Amino acid sequence: MRPIRIVFMGTPDFAVASLDALLKANYNVAAVVTAPDKPAGRGQKIHSSSVKKYAVKNGLKVLQPTKLKDAVFVQELKDLQANLFIVVAFRMLPEVVWKMPLFGTFNLHASLLPDYRGAAPINWAIINGETRTGVSTFFIDHTIDTGHIIQQEALNIGEDEILGTLYNRLMIAGSQLVVSTVKLIEKNQVRTLAQVAQYPKLAPKIFPDTCQINWQDSIDNIYNLIRGLNPYPAAWTSLHDDTGTTTVKIFDVSKATENHDHPTGTILSTKKSLRVAVKGGYIEIHHLQLAGKRKMSSRDLLNGHTFSEKSMFR
Repeated sequence: MRPIRIVFMGTPDFAVASLDALLKANYNVAAVVTAPDKPAGRGQKIHSSSVKKYAVKNGLKVLQPTKLKDAVFVQELKDLQANLFIVVAFRMLPEVVWKMPLFGTFNLHASLLPDYRGAAPINWAIINGETRTGVSTFFIDHTIDTGHIIQQEALNIGEDEILGTLYNRLMIAGSQLVVSTVKLIEKNQVRTLAQVAQYPKLAPKIFPDTCQINWQDSIDNIYNLIRGLNPYPAAWTSLHDDTGTTTVKIFDVSKATENHDHPTGTILSTKKSLRVAVKGGYIEIHHLQLAGKRKMSSRDLLNGHTFSEKSMFR
């Protein structure tokens, strides 16, 4: 069998872990394909993707096509003479690209497919209150996240786990699964499994409206939404008080189930704690960010801010 020669495609930190694992396993990465540089931040300085920064640091060839069907880019890929493409957190590939390598193109996805196909599988697993998720590798086909599964590894989700910690755990598990999948391909030992699911759970892109807290929802649903968006993009709500309306992002919280007669959204504060009344209990806020302010602990906020009796989250 011909030696494995890889083109790696990815953009964020999540993909860097897999690229790093491939290099540490001594695989030949002929080139890296990542997003074009773009301006970002207040100063609109040109920003490179995490994958590009890692690739440049490690002396890898970098391709940054604007259009993946561009004839010049396609020819560049052909000239590399790679026989395996690996995709981690990248764009949907055109057929002319994913069909090119001899051993195919496989993708790493952060869920146990066929459930949670889509752009935000880690967020939605937590938001929906799942206790188990995982990572999958599959061969890319014509539609998103539907190809034949090569390997999977399951992970439990902690009862109070937030997006940030689960993201990191899946990133590491995924990088190990990528290397394991390459080894199977290298040894010609791949046995794929077709995805079969009549009504799979989906993981669509997260939009600002998705992140708005509905205080009329159940205590568990509110709690899961907040932790499934922590630390980014963060759940948000509107604070209504004597001075008007302010947008507030909410990060670390805990929940307490108990009976009470406060209207939902009522803010209950002391010098040390900040709680919100919901159906069946309270959501206690530990870290938050008022519009135009830095992220802070609720204790720090309460040192200089007093909520009136009319203050409400809506």
